[in-house]
Amino acid sequence: AQLVESGGGSVQAGDSLRLSCVASGTLSGFALGWFRQAQGREREFVGAISRSRRFTKYTADVKGRFTVSTDSAQNTLYLQANDLKPEDTAVYYCAARQPSSYDIEYTRGRDYNYWGQGTQVTVSS
Repeated sequence: AQLVESGGGSVQAGDSLRLSCVASGTLSGFALGWFRQAQGREREFVGAISRSRRFTKYTADVKGRFTVSTDSAQNTLYLQANDLKPEDTAVYYCAARQPSSYDIEYTRGRDYNYWGQGTQVTVSS
């Protein structure tokens, strides 16, 4: 699957953004995730959704502010980011894991097979 992110930009603290990740094919059955990498730092987990879409998991820094979801056609992954903070500034990447037997949320980058190219989010105070 090819993944293409969009929706990043430069915003003020407290603003919201919705990042999109469009797949070349269906994402049905794929576990999906969002990661981010700030300049000079390692890539970190942001949020994930299980293959059934019943389960989601978030890193503590974004829980309650960010929401991972998919569209009904199952070819777009979203990250709704509310109440953005300067520390949310990073390049955001979407990722997909080939279908497997486990209906869980994957939080490690190495568990994913496909990655997008990234979209920059910059939050000013």
